[in-house]
Order: sequence, then C-alpha cells, then structure tokens
Amino acid sequence: MKKSKSMMIIFLAPAVLSYLIIFLYPSVRTAFMSLFKVENITDAVSKWEYVGLQNYQGLQESSLFVQSMKNLVNIWFFGGLIVFSMALLFSVILTSGIKYKSFYRAIIYLPNVVSAVAMGTMWMQYVFSSRYGLLKGVFESLHLTTLTNIQWTSPDMIFISLLIAYCFGMIGYYMLIFMAAIENIPTSFYEAATLAGANIWQKFTKITLPLLKDVFRTNIVLWTISSVAFFIWSQVFSPLNPEPGTVTPMVYMYQMVFGNNMVVTDRNVGAGAAVGVILTLIVVAMFAITSKLLKSDEYEY
Repeated sequence: MKKSKSMMIIFLAPAVLSYLIIFLYPSVRTAFMSLFKVENITDAVSKWEYVGLQNYQGLQESSLFVQSMKNLVNIWFFGGLIVFSMALLFSVILTSGIKYKSFYRAIIYLPNVVSAVAMGTMWMQYVFSSRYGLLKGVFESLHLTTLTNIQWTSPDMIFISLLIAYCFGMIGYYMLIFMAAIENIPTSFYEAATLAGANIWQKFTKITLPLLKDVFRTNIVLWTISSVAFFIWSQVFSPLNPEPGTVTPMVYMYQMVFGNNMVVTDRNVGAGAAVGVILTLIVVAMFAITSKLLKSDEYEY
C-alpha cells in the first residue's frame, strides 16, 4: 500500500508541478497585478503602483472596451446559433446513412486544417473584395445589383463579414463532436421509434436532442472559450488598426499590455490583467450556468 502511494506521488508530481507553475501561478499573479498600475510587463513588483479597483472602473468607463464586450457577446450568441445549427444539421445528415460520408465530412472539416491567418486573408482579399471578390462575382452573375454593391469590408459591414468568415471555419469542428455523439446512440432506439410510427422530426426531437444534452454542455463551454480567446481573426480583418467593429476584449487586452498601435493610447499592464480576470470569470460563469441548466442524465445503453 505504501509503495503504491509512493508511485502515485512520483507519477502525479510532474503534472501537479506543471499545473502550479504554468497555470495556477500566472492566474494568481494576473489577478494580483490587476489591482496595480504597471507600466511594463517586465517591471519588478516594487515598481507597481497600487490602485485597487480603479483598473476595473476604467474599463467600465472605456467606450472601446464596452464595444469590445458587445462584440464578444454578438460573436458568442449569433455566431453560436449559426455554428451549432449548421454543425448539428450536417452531423444529422452525415449520420443518416448518406453515401460518401467520409468525403463530405472531410470537405466540411477542411477549413479547420488551414491556419486562421491564411483563412482570414483569403476571405478579406478574395471573397469580400469589392473589386474582384467571389461574392461580387456571384451576385453580378445573378443580376442582384443591391447585393453586388455591398462593401463587405466597410466599417458598417466589417463585423458581419468577420462573423460569417469565422463561423465558416468553425462549423466542421463542432460537427465532428456532434457526429461522434450521434453515432454512439444505439440504432435500436430509432428502429423502435420507426415501428411506433415516429417521423424524422419526432426521432430528432425525442431521441437525438435529449441524448445530446451532455455534448451541448461541452460544446457551449468550448465555444465560450474560443469566443473569449477571439484574437487572430480580429487582427486579420483589421490589418492596420482594429476598428470598433472588430475589436474584442482579447485584442483590447493585448493593446493594453503591449501597445503595438494606437487603439489604446494609455498603456497599462494592470488594466490588461483586469481584462484577463474578467474573461476568466466569464468562462467560469458559463461553465457553472451550463452545468446547472444542462445537468447530466444517467443513461444506460
């Protein structure tokens, strides 16, 4: 018994130490730093100026940060509706016995293989181009003048364009998760429902959806994390300076800490740390809410 405990400690020690050093310590330090005004991220603690909750108050008063939070909510909500709806639709179709399932699955998942920078550049420079873009060519061929004249990269449309491109790249990832869960449901359930006279919609709402509750909870948390960490797409869709329509809290935090352009004029690492704390709390809160609303049900099959 003592030997087994010793072996457990030996094998667990590297993982525990890694967690403490890589995750826990930076998190605690960031929360502590958010209570100070810090000029540079490399400054010693002795140079930090204690300001209490002023960093959080300053974020609340910053119109750019408020706009970035609105963008985050829109990405999470509207983007989530689009991605989950399309991913669930494709997963149901591909698990229904359709031919060439592997081919279609690979095609839909393909955008996830391409880097976000390359994918975003393709959308910006080709699909949304007002001179020779794909959308412009398609709408011209269909003689849809109003849609042809839309400036997809203008300040009024940039967020919608960003959301479309981002959702296109994320559908395949969540589709695979839904597919794996649906394929795990015994076919006998659907056979019994067919014998009972159930149609396709009834099978979907009475069998598939209820048995995907745990998967929905996991996907919502994963989607929240990816939305909170929204950074690369924002930078690609605003190559010079992020506009209010493309700024997200992660971009705002990056500018507060490193200040590479003029989006944030008053650089303050402490305020950037405060943004990080807020984003962490959002993820934790969403995990708690989804765990409460979508409680795990014990199914035996």
